[in-house]
Amino acid sequence: MKEYQTITEISGPLVYAEVDEAIGYDEIVEIETAQGETLRGQVLESSEGVVAIQVFEGTSGIDQNASVRFLGETMKMPVTEDLLGRVLDGSGRPIDDGPEIVPEERQDIVGAAINPYSREYPEEFIETGVSAIDGMNTLVRGQKLPIFSSSGQPHSELAMQIARQASVPEEEESGDEEGSEFAVIFGAMGITAEEANEFMEDFERTGALERSVVFMNLADDPAVERTVTPRMVLTTAEYLAFEKDYHVLVILTDMTNYCEALREIGAAREEVPGRRGYPGYMYTDLAQLYERAGRIQGREGSVTQIPILTMPGDDDTHPIPDLTGYITEGQIYVDPDLNSQGLQPPVNVLPSLSRLMDDGIGEGLTRADHGGVSDQMYAAYAEGEDLRDLVNIVGREALSERDNKYLDFADAFETEFVDQGFETNRDLEETLEIGWDLLSMLPKEELNRVDEEYIEEYYREDDSEREVVEAAD
Repeated sequence: MKEYQTITEISGPLVYAEVDEAIGYDEIVEIETAQGETLRGQVLESSEGVVAIQVFEGTSGIDQNASVRFLGETMKMPVTEDLLGRVLDGSGRPIDDGPEIVPEERQDIVGAAINPYSREYPEEFIETGVSAIDGMNTLVRGQKLPIFSSSGQPHSELAMQIARQASVPEEEESGDEEGSEFAVIFGAMGITAEEANEFMEDFERTGALERSVVFMNLADDPAVERTVTPRMVLTTAEYLAFEKDYHVLVILTDMTNYCEALREIGAAREEVPGRRGYPGYMYTDLAQLYERAGRIQGREGSVTQIPILTMPGDDDTHPIPDLTGYITEGQIYVDPDLNSQGLQPPVNVLPSLSRLMDDGIGEGLTRADHGGVSDQMYAAYAEGEDLRDLVNIVGREALSERDNKYLDFADAFETEFVDQGFETNRDLEETLEIGWDLLSMLPKEELNRVDEEYIEEYYREDDSEREVVEAAD
């Protein structure tokens, strides 16, 4: 293995060195500083005679006396089932003072694309225990469903709630001991030490850590490491899902910090910037991460993704949420206005969407009336929202009795259905029962999106209406 002392330039997180042999793209590099410290890096660009190396730990301490060694392999993640319950840094090294990890194998972090022909269509329900998601924007196994939030919103609390409560009801009901187990892999990128402590306290307090693998890249860690973290996370997820038959839920927060790291590296390389200064290849880069979710025919396990991103300026036309929306199968919106009203979680269901919901709900999957209840609540809440705007102009007294019922429905929907607290775990039955309680506030004739048989079974007439009906009979 050759050692080079040919560093010619250091620019931000990048080191340029002269070489006299062909060096592979993405090859792993060790840089030994004059002080004896060994830093890891990766070849970012390779041309005749010169390579650009991105250094994971940052370039502090590197000078022209440092020696460079090329290891002849790409970056690999040591994987084993024993990773469950462990806490690792952003580049996959244990930071929890636990025993040394003995890997069963080492897998390339770039991963292999799933052959579209071999993909199995996602359609099995994952229960998060959050009514706004389970009832209105159902998550299914193998889906990628991002959470769109903004700075200062409680998206971290929602992420912790999902990580703590998520389960696969079908597996639990079957009682099959050989059925697939459920695991959560949590990848944090660029979060503060305070947020990291909150996550860890919650994981340990609730026992969720036992079925989780946590990767932590903090705000003061090098930006270059941030570009590696999600690939480490997804390599671990694919191993547990497709080789150990786990149903894996991957939560990535915050994708905005990841994209900022891409922009920083692009600027250091003096690339021609794309929209708002982000690299032109950011769409491709995000797709390489998001498309690693899914199911494979003949394999029991699945990889489901919930990436969380904070929209700069709460602007969903910003390149990060915009490109994410193109690639993923829907989005969950965390709303600042609902948050200011004290709703927990403040999920706005109207702009939210789960494109695979219709295939994962209904008879034999969740409950036969699920689709109708969801559609009817969407329609009623949307009408109530429109009427709120009208009330601001003409006042509530000018509205009809019907309109007032829709206004009451919109208020009750937010306070009873959406607002459940971050510690409450609602199963789907409870979510749908609350839905029927709310729909029963409206006259029967207004329920035009639910089948008649379900209205007869679940609609709750109040006592006064029931007496009137009995008297008429």
